[in-house]
Amino acid sequence: MTDTASEHAPLGRRERKKAATRQALADAALRLFTERGYDQVGIRDIAEAADVSTTTLFKHFPSKEALVFDEGDEIRAALLAAVRERPAGQSIPRALRDHVLRARLPKGADADPRFVQLLELVDATPALRAYARHMWMQHEIDLAAVIAEESGAPADDPMCRALAHFALEARDLGHGSPDPEAAVNGAFALLERGWSEGRRDAAS
Repeated sequence: MTDTASEHAPLGRRERKKAATRQALADAALRLFTERGYDQVGIRDIAEAADVSTTTLFKHFPSKEALVFDEGDEIRAALLAAVRERPAGQSIPRALRDHVLRARLPKGADADPRFVQLLELVDATPALRAYARHMWMQHEIDLAAVIAEESGAPADDPMCRALAHFALEARDLGHGSPDPEAAVNGAFALLERGWSEGRRDAAS
């Protein structure tokens, strides 16, 4: 186990250099993809824009898609925290709905322009949408486990797995819709009713 002091120790020079290179590559990729279109940009273009070799790029990112999606652990942590740290009295489907809307449709002055730009790029690029869905859906089992834990259900409860699956699927319902928020809200309204009724039936 890593002690607290080690967890918060400042990065060494080598780690800082690696982090800076990763960030430079990710920034270059987003800029080029936005300017030219995802399919018109190659790995060599990105490496040259970040002033590194293609070999260096592949040391940091295993694929072209990975240059866009580099926060899998953070996404998982935020998703699970949405359930564990929801306000008292808030249902699990409502907590997941709020989290999906924040992740899918950032709004207001606090929305990071770079994140909004990234979402627009993903929505406009079929290959990235497919990759994003794969990355998002891979958290289903972990989410189901937390739902079971929070609701006092058995770890293998099928209702918890179903809620996790359909809550994650709901994220993409707004794609191509004239009102993405309404589409997501409608899906979660259905999940909320089904979850509440199913839990009552299970308890009776």
